[in-house]
Amino acid sequence: MDFIYEPWPWYFSGVMIALVMLLLTIVGKNFGMSSNLRTICTVCGAGNRTSFFSFEWKTQKWNLIVLLGTVIGGFIASQFLTENYTIQLNLQTIKNLETLGFSNIGQSYLPDELFSNHVFSNWRSVLILAIGGVFVGFGARYAGGCTSGHAISGLSNLQVPSLIAVIGFFIGGLIMIHYIFPYIF
Repeated sequence: MDFIYEPWPWYFSGVMIALVMLLLTIVGKNFGMSSNLRTICTVCGAGNRTSFFSFEWKTQKWNLIVLLGTVIGGFIASQFLTENYTIQLNLQTIKNLETLGFSNIGQSYLPDELFSNHVFSNWRSVLILAIGGVFVGFGARYAGGCTSGHAISGLSNLQVPSLIAVIGFFIGGLIMIHYIFPYIF
């Protein structure tokens, strides 16, 4: 069982992603996580108010199962297959994050300043989460899919719009981390 706890080589993930994409292409499906939000809204009755949500959601049941498997797999991995929560970071990265006010650098995967329950008692943190959520939601809808859908499914199908979207995601991420993130913290 030790091989499960050790980091797996990058090429194993690449081969598995390629295999899944091949199977999805054979059965005529497209991978993407943000489309599940539309399906969930439709299941909850949003189609009664907006035509965007009026579609046969049962054709997307397979993708809801993918979403459920992702949540269950993430829970199993974090609760039962993770022995060490500390991570190794570059010393310059640690210095930069400490300058921005992060205290538990390298002690966990997610910084408490962003992902603990106390962020909901601070209006500034709630505002940042709300604005970020709107941008991510609008961006995924405007781009016609999320980062996983475009980067994995779209690029593997050689779709030029997905290439443009992925380039935009990278540029947006670089602008965020280098120019906006330091001013937020």
